[in-house]
Amino acid sequence: MGTDTPSVLIVEDEPDLANLYAAWLESEYDVETAYDGDEALAAIDETIDVVLLDRRMPGLSGDTVLETIRERDLDCYVAMVTAVEPDFDIVGMGFDDYLVKPVSKDELFRIVDQLLLRSSYDEQLREFFALASKKALLDAEKSEAERESSQEYAELEDRLAALRVQVTETTTELLEDGKYRQLCRDIGSEPVLEE
Repeated sequence: MGTDTPSVLIVEDEPDLANLYAAWLESEYDVETAYDGDEALAAIDETIDVVLLDRRMPGLSGDTVLETIRERDLDCYVAMVTAVEPDFDIVGMGFDDYLVKPVSKDELFRIVDQLLLRSSYDEQLREFFALASKKALLDAEKSEAERESSQEYAELEDRLAALRVQVTETTTELLEDGKYRQLCRDIGSEPVLEE
């Protein structure tokens, strides 16, 4: 994901509404707007952290834009912000969250903040499991005396301990304010690897 200030791309075919969303969010985020699907696909790249995407637009629909984002394997979160009531067709769609219009300023901030928090959680978990794997390998291959005399191993243990605290704090924050259901969905959507 992008720079220190998170970036949000608003994809909305009603310019007044897109500009309103942008005005709401620009105090906290780098905001770009796209007024149709083609503009969205031209604007989105690896610097975009969150996409707020309308489903029903002339030309390329939001559904098509979403499919293209996922096919490009871009590292961003996508929230559908749309007047289209959800139906069973959403089951196979690759979005991260769904808001039905009209939406308030608070709802937009909440969804962007939540998606960015999930991003932080994902990155923390990725690093934690990578380091845990390295520790397990060293535990299996090196003697206790070798591990105790290694500065690198001590730093690895320190970093793992610090990450464990960060993951716990982030998990606690995700569980607050009714985010438990989303965390369970995230965990449940992880692919199961067969041995």
